[in-house]
Amino acid sequence: MTTGADIAAVAALVGDPARANILSELLGGRALAAGELARVAGVAPSTASEHLAKLTEAGLLERVAQGRARYYRLASPEVAAMLEAILRLAAADPDPRRRAAPRVPSELKKARTCYDHIAGELGVAIADALVERGAVVLHPDGGELTESGAALLARLGVAPPGGRVRRPWCRACLDWSERRPHISGTLGAHILKRSLDLGWVTRAPSGRALAVTAKGRAAYRDLLGVEV
Repeated sequence: MTTGADIAAVAALVGDPARANILSELLGGRALAAGELARVAGVAPSTASEHLAKLTEAGLLERVAQGRARYYRLASPEVAAMLEAILRLAAADPDPRRRAAPRVPSELKKARTCYDHIAGELGVAIADALVERGAVVLHPDGGELTESGAALLARLGVAPPGGRVRRPWCRACLDWSERRPHISGTLGAHILKRSLDLGWVTRAPSGRALAVTAKGRAAYRDLLGVEV
């Protein structure tokens, strides 16, 4: 069957340990150079180039040129969602020898990027606060922004887009370390961007971890009642 063959091809690409490390690192939402990804994968630069070429040809990555430099990033939010789903399944593995959850570094568990939105304890707390305040209504297959939610998010500098948008405005994304939903979609991306722009969170020098600043702790508490 063609569908089965397609699934097998993607699974083979993602299942290679070096490529899996590359894809996991790019879940942070940044575009990274081939040399950086080679170190993450633990392979020689030439081998990393081969892996990157295969992932790009398959549509999982895209290459971005900036001057003479070449960077790689995930090709779409759909690729990120697929990887997060795999991480959830890995964390739920009943065999303790393979289970990923106990090995989650504390800084990633507290707050991290999930492609272009906030995940971890902070992401789940933000989602809980928005639901409890009636700002959003989350469904298994999407989410809705209420009128009161639009007013609350306006205080964050986030406004619903006008017209049609390519990706869902609001989605519930099951957090692979917390096993509860955080918010993804365009809304999740806006919340992360505003949090970075306003200095509420900062990115780690490398990897996916986010650090909440003193300014951010006060803002999340005052606006959403979230204690970080």
